[in-house]
Amino acid sequence: MRRSAVTITAGLAALAVTATGCSGKSAGDKPEIEIGLISPMSGPFAVLGISQQNSLNVEIERINAAGGLNGSQLKLVVRDSGLDPGKAVQAANEMAGNDAVKLVIGPSLTAFYDAAKGSYEKSKKLNCQPAVSTGSFADLKYGFRSQDPFDLDGKMVVDWLKKEGVKSLGLVYEADDTGENTDALMKKLLPEAGIEYLGWEKSRADDQSHRAYVDTFKDAGAIMVSSSVGGSKTMAAASESGYKGKLVGAGSGMQNISFIEASGDAAKGGVFPAALYQYPERIDRAQWKPGYRKHIEAIETKYGKNVGPKTGATSPKGAAITADCVYAFEQVVKSTKSTDSAKLAPAIEALDLTAEQTPSGNAIKPGPSHEFYHQVHLYQWTKDGKGWYTKEITPS
Repeated sequence: MRRSAVTITAGLAALAVTATGCSGKSAGDKPEIEIGLISPMSGPFAVLGISQQNSLNVEIERINAAGGLNGSQLKLVVRDSGLDPGKAVQAANEMAGNDAVKLVIGPSLTAFYDAAKGSYEKSKKLNCQPAVSTGSFADLKYGFRSQDPFDLDGKMVVDWLKKEGVKSLGLVYEADDTGENTDALMKKLLPEAGIEYLGWEKSRADDQSHRAYVDTFKDAGAIMVSSSVGGSKTMAAASESGYKGKLVGAGSGMQNISFIEASGDAAKGGVFPAALYQYPERIDRAQWKPGYRKHIEAIETKYGKNVGPKTGATSPKGAAITADCVYAFEQVVKSTKSTDSAKLAPAIEALDLTAEQTPSGNAIKPGPSHEFYHQVHLYQWTKDGKGWYTKEITPS
């Protein structure tokens, strides 16, 4: 990634998944309102789709139990993109042309969305993206991002590296749109911070090991890793090689316990930016944001936790930032009493929701940038006798 700001465990991706959602009969003769999800529901990144589907199910069931939206029940319609751009675009075109679908989440991954967003705009299809990390949404009318903006992520990480006295950094990232955008951002931010940029090692999906990439940067003060499946390979290679520098995430993907599973103790001290993620912190749940706590505990009750088989690290089987898409949709459908995207898009743009009420615990205020969030947190992985946890190191 940076591709998703969800808590996932790639090591548990063998979980069986059926691409089905929840549904309910609408009151009276009102048709159901369909919500589309396009995400990898199979393959090595399937747990992303599982987590997103779980959080959407929890929100949709909450809304339906309360009578639906303006008398209509919601129904989740899921399409499996795997990690296949062709499938992702095909599913997006299908959703864009389906009048019953009033909101689409996905396709996940920046490159896939870049190929699909034109179809959404042409069809005036409202869409919300919790797993698209780079690129601008400001020039879109119907697209919104519910993920921490990568430019804010990058700046926070670089500012922390500068404070820590790091003098050089190398990037290991997939050779895709997100990698290109991250490379460009580092070329801009690192010189401004007085940190030497050692370049970008372009990883491949079929790499069995990232050892060669890590060895290239063996003397670097820091290595920035991808937030996708490949990032865990970089972490594992860092552990294997005995790399002593700092390991930082380009985005929120390092929150995923797949990184802990892959790298073991090498992940200790790893730093990553993210939207609010209170689950692994050693703080009382009474201190959690109320909406976030409600959503996470609903996920735990219905779906349970991911547990790393090697490390015992845990994460909820959900993606709260995905739930924000439906929560925002709920607010504007109620306020406009409409499902017309021409009315909903400007209503979402005008939203101003507090962090206390949203499922993710982040304030939502899209404005003209179409970015849900405008605050980024910085976390660091650590471990003690009780296991793995994070501590927030966001500058005050």
